[in-house]
Amino acid sequence: MSKKVLRQPIVVVLGHVDHGKTTLLDKIRGTAVVKKEPGEMTQEVGASLVPASVIEKLASPLRKKIPIKLEIPGLLFIDTPGHELFSNLRVRGGSVSDIAILVVDVMEGFQNQTKESLELLRARKVPFIVAANKIDRIPGWKVQQDQPFLFSVEKQDKSTLDYLDRKIYEIVVELSTYGINSDRFDRVSDFTKAVTIIPVSGKTGEGIPELLAILAGLTQHYMKARLRFVEGSAKGVVMEVKEELGLGTTIDVILYDGILRKNDTIVLAGSNGIIVTKVKGILVPKPLQDMKMKADYSPIDEAYAASGIKITASDLDYAIAGSPLYSASSTEELEKAKKTIEEEVKAIKISSDTSGVVVKADSLGTLEAIVYALKKENIPIRLADIGPVSKKDVMEAQLSAQENEEYGAILAFRVKVLPGTELSNINLFQRDIIYQLIDDYLKWIKEIREEKKKKNLNAIVLPAKFKLLPGYVFRRSEPIIVGVEVLGGILRPKSPVIDSHGRRIGEILQIQDNKKTLDKLLASQSAAVSIRGNVSIGRQISEGDVLFTDASCKDLEVILSESFRHEFTSDVIVTAQEILNVKRRLDPTFCLTISTSN
Repeated sequence: MSKKVLRQPIVVVLGHVDHGKTTLLDKIRGTAVVKKEPGEMTQEVGASLVPASVIEKLASPLRKKIPIKLEIPGLLFIDTPGHELFSNLRVRGGSVSDIAILVVDVMEGFQNQTKESLELLRARKVPFIVAANKIDRIPGWKVQQDQPFLFSVEKQDKSTLDYLDRKIYEIVVELSTYGINSDRFDRVSDFTKAVTIIPVSGKTGEGIPELLAILAGLTQHYMKARLRFVEGSAKGVVMEVKEELGLGTTIDVILYDGILRKNDTIVLAGSNGIIVTKVKGILVPKPLQDMKMKADYSPIDEAYAASGIKITASDLDYAIAGSPLYSASSTEELEKAKKTIEEEVKAIKISSDTSGVVVKADSLGTLEAIVYALKKENIPIRLADIGPVSKKDVMEAQLSAQENEEYGAILAFRVKVLPGTELSNINLFQRDIIYQLIDDYLKWIKEIREEKKKKNLNAIVLPAKFKLLPGYVFRRSEPIIVGVEVLGGILRPKSPVIDSHGRRIGEILQIQDNKKTLDKLLASQSAAVSIRGNVSIGRQISEGDVLFTDASCKDLEVILSESFRHEFTSDVIVTAQEILNVKRRLDPTFCLTISTSN
């Protein structure tokens, strides 16, 4: 081990659903298997190593354009793409992953999950490159199977290349909205100042040589200090907790620093507190088997960073995915590891008396990601924890609902509801994709708010200014029936009416047009209205008079508030201000909570 200077960088693949993340990963894995030397391919749990020799072979035709001499042992790709799993690759203040590939369908461009993935990468401070995938779908593209992009592009027609350039430019523009400079890889002069975009096809393999060469080159050149191999205590992160036949509860771990040996003491987080146990076995899959099939494992005595391993040990039943994992060879190291993990878990979990939603997740990483997403939307959180939904969670949600209906909700990510747990009017949102879980909740909130607004608007007297049309008096006294034209605002039945001096006239009973009853009249519309009150035309009011609805102070506060102004047309706002002025002429102290500048 004395010759091992740099460990392999850990690479994650993120992007929108159906943009080709899995296809791209499968192509990279398949290419590595085909190009490897005999006995060179090491098997990992939850990860695939692409050796340096494979990268050099693939990049050899590109030597003149992309000179590369590798010092890193290769690239370690996390097998499962997507930001749910990326969330578990967490360390305090960042990520275990060294670099990411943000996969964007070149035909579709940025989508919801692309943006969410980008936000997550920035939050975790993970550098990334963009794989503009599915170039084989560019109209007129002539497939050059498994060729470097720079070779393939020479075989394409000008119209095809122009189309590709437009699509790449759309990605450049999208990234620029985040303050990120970017360009196609062969047009980048300074890789420290621009994000690299590499056109690829996970289906045909085009562009894969450049993708691997640039990934290796960037990490090796700019991350040497981070990749420096340390022969010390192991540091890792728990990716998954699994029940394995014949093995019991096991943990899949990405080891990102140091060496882990059989019988080492390890420390990790559990749902019931810190777990301290000894490594019984370190397992890796037998060579060249499909990782998606049922695994057959081989034991090893020690594992070196960076690697994916399965650990067997006692007391793992309550281990938490996303937990940090440390080995400890002394009492001092043990106590330090316990304290560090306790602080990390405490920083992610939430338990408060404030009104807010309840969040339950299957791992620390996904819990952290959901909490981050909710805080970004300014959604308060009452409780955030690991594990299934329980009666206690429902009680917490009910307490929040008493203060605010919007917070009477439980967001459950990849967890079940315990048997016998009655939800009792609490809304449960269950999903296994983070952005869909958040979206479902936000849509529900929007529906609640729209319903509240609708109720509020139906309960208030809307402002209206209307003229009694001369020659259209159909009944002069109780109730008077007269033709009117609305000059501004919205006139509805049951609205009280005042004259231009602020004096009460009566109440609108009904609105009719050609014997059809209407529920409202808008500006410039005319119809017959009946007004009940102790008035008659020719005495208290006359043809041609302008009347107003008698909106109360509370009504006007709602209409002129920031929350509701955008719900109305400008004539409604102007009419509300006119009514305010009319009523203040009669009573100067009327509704002083509204300034005249409104």
